[in-house]
Amino acid sequence: MLSAGHRFGAPLPQRIAVLRALQLGDLLCVMPALRALRSALPRAEITLVGLPWARTLTQRFAHIIDDFVALPGYPGLPEMPADRHAIPEFLAEMQRRDFDLAIQLHGSGEITNPLLALFGARVNTGFYPPGSDCPDAERFLPWPKDLPEIGRYLALMEFLGVPLAGAELEFPLGPEDYAALPAAACGLRQGEYVCVHPGARLASRRWGVTRFARVADALASQGLRIVLTGSMEEARLTRAVAEAMRKPSLDLAGGTSLGAVAVLLSRARLLVCNDTGVSHIAAALKLPSVVICCGSDPVRWAPLNRELHRIVYHPIECRPCAHTDCPIGHPCASKVPVEAVIEQAMALIERPHAGAA
Repeated sequence: MLSAGHRFGAPLPQRIAVLRALQLGDLLCVMPALRALRSALPRAEITLVGLPWARTLTQRFAHIIDDFVALPGYPGLPEMPADRHAIPEFLAEMQRRDFDLAIQLHGSGEITNPLLALFGARVNTGFYPPGSDCPDAERFLPWPKDLPEIGRYLALMEFLGVPLAGAELEFPLGPEDYAALPAAACGLRQGEYVCVHPGARLASRRWGVTRFARVADALASQGLRIVLTGSMEEARLTRAVAEAMRKPSLDLAGGTSLGAVAVLLSRARLLVCNDTGVSHIAAALKLPSVVICCGSDPVRWAPLNRELHRIVYHPIECRPCAHTDCPIGHPCASKVPVEAVIEQAMALIERPHAGAA
């Protein structure tokens, strides 16, 4: 239930729009906040406004999210090109839905607060950049940039008077996910293989291919099978890792759905990856992981459980990086020692194996 001093006004909102038009890891990191919102307002209809790809993800979280509207991009948001011809109809549709509440969970609000205002909801809430004009002091919180990503959105829920329902991530698995496993993966035995994921959306966020290969070989020498995972676009990376390895590996890049990758992770012994979406799936499934942070901000994006998830990075002043390709030689990646990653991986595989999450 909501606290007595909640900030939603009366009557309580029944139709809620949530703006979070970002990628996989970004969406998983707001689920604890949305879980709290759902628990506090169980009869409300919650609509996620996100990037088109996220429609299928919201179906996985049907216990939290009721509906989905695709954002056709918006000027100033870098996630996808703005379809300027589609924006007027999108905004008209948002206004027709007559939302009681619109929540900006996209970031600081510099670009997205004006967009949120165009939804036409009775009440708006979210974040605003410190030092700038506040849209509504009763319902907008200064952007808490020093908190982990999960903590930022939980802080907003607390500010609004929404009791929290835990900070842990979740990634529900269904029968269709198990059915989607490729035949090549059917012989993998639970707890006897390691997933290695060398990809990331931006090249500046990727550790070196030969470095991943050396880590994979070290783990293979412990009797663990190596499974390389990635999207179709990342298949060239996994192929390069496989070619650089001395030991055999199973390359499944491009042949697995998102749900099938999650099933693989749920049965694995360990994940070694860049700071990208699969690291948040591993956190949700309580799979031990070693996450190499190159251009990203480890304080903001690293899993909260630092015993189960080990973060390896080289401190550098230009973090977080906004470049697709590093203009200064990629020291945030090249100065992360292979030995440090192997050390953390070995420490995790020596822990008692609890089985699938």
